Amino acid sequence: MESFLTIIPNLVATQEVAAATTKDIEDAVNAINGDFGMLWMLISGILVFFMQAGFTLVETGMTRSKNAANIAMKNLLDICVGSLTYWLVGYSLMYGDTSNGWFFWGGLMQGEGADLFFQTMFAATAATIVSGAIAGRTKYSTYAIFSVVMTALIYPIAGGWQWQGSGWLTELGFIDFAGSSIVHSVGGWAALVAAFMVGPRIGKYVDGKVIAIPGHNQVLATLGVFVLWLGWFGFNGGSQLAWGGADAIAASNVVLITNLAAAAGGLGALVTTWIWYGKPNLPQTLNGALAGLVSITAGCGNMSAVGAIFAGLIGGIIVVFSIEFIEKKLKIDDAIGAASVHGVAGAWGTLVIGLWGIDGDTGIGLFNGGGFSQLGAQATGVLAYAVWSVVLSFIILKILKSTMGLRVTEEEETVGLDLSEHGEIAYPGKRDRG
Repeated sequence: MESFLTIIPNLVATQEVAAATTKDIEDAVNAINGDFGMLWMLISGILVFFMQAGFTLVETGMTRSKNAANIAMKNLLDICVGSLTYWLVGYSLMYGDTSNGWFFWGGLMQGEGADLFFQTMFAATAATIVSGAIAGRTKYSTYAIFSVVMTALIYPIAGGWQWQGSGWLTELGFIDFAGSSIVHSVGGWAALVAAFMVGPRIGKYVDGKVIAIPGHNQVLATLGVFVLWLGWFGFNGGSQLAWGGADAIAASNVVLITNLAAAAGGLGALVTTWIWYGKPNLPQTLNGALAGLVSITAGCGNMSAVGAIFAGLIGGIIVVFSIEFIEKKLKIDDAIGAASVHGVAGAWGTLVIGLWGIDGDTGIGLFNGGGFSQLGAQATGVLAYAVWSVVLSFIILKILKSTMGLRVTEEEETVGLDLSEHGEIAYPGKRDRG
């Protein structure tokens, strides 16, 4: 009897120790996952920062050499302005408190650490999309002001509708994992409005005919696309916002899905131009790869591998037709096709979730058993971001046009913005084109 009474307390004590040990292990695992999650966001944010170099190379290579320094200055401006304005007010307008799901605020200088750094890089990306579309004829001072407004107001307010967690689009069931609409379409539609309001480059349209103005260095543009492709692994993969266990598997899959869509987009544009133009076209193929990346950005967490390939492939085909349509039918001079790559492909990438998107193993799209509900939510989001960006961009640019002017003089444009706006040139000395 005495031995039995002795055993019972020992068993209870052993169970308590085991329970405590299990809890300690769980706490330690959670702490490690949290640390790795923070590290993953920091690394991803650094990759997205490096995308600014990619944008600089793409925009420079696809435009004239006499404006190369101006392009570099605009991209440098975007990261400087975006970092400060988003830290000051942008983060709060995007992730602050809300009572209506439309507007958010939490005070000045909110956010910290890896989260603020990662989100800041997205804001800078939204601004720099506009840069290439209006290359070669826009005042630097005017662009600087628009960059401030984009990173401080236009992008963050609309971003909160879905990413804050209690915005009206979140409640609607809208999905945009990494920003096909929130980042890329907002920047793309702003680029379209800006290109329309600034007007075409001198010599682009002569007697009703569209005159090609080729970029000065397609190798630079190609290197830029490779840099952007690399950075996109952080852009999309980092949007998992965590690492460890199921999150590590999910983030890894997002990176894989992203790469498949980019490859399919590049091939889609390559084959399309080969058939249409008679030869495979490098600038369009580069834009096709970027369109593939944009097309999967919203659905990289809600798409199978096969679904991602088709999303990217169709995005790469669409972008070729969109660039031709905007340039030749709308007569809007988008110097690098930014509106098509980011605006049109961004809309497609958001909508495609409603066609064949998945949630785990369950189809949520129209074509895989999910019905119309998700497609309706996606269409609503696409329209909302397009209207927001177009209207706000038009108002801001109209004010700037009426006060400061948007465009340099004809003489300044002819000389080149490197000299007229910055008093320097990117390529000094004589050039032998071989």
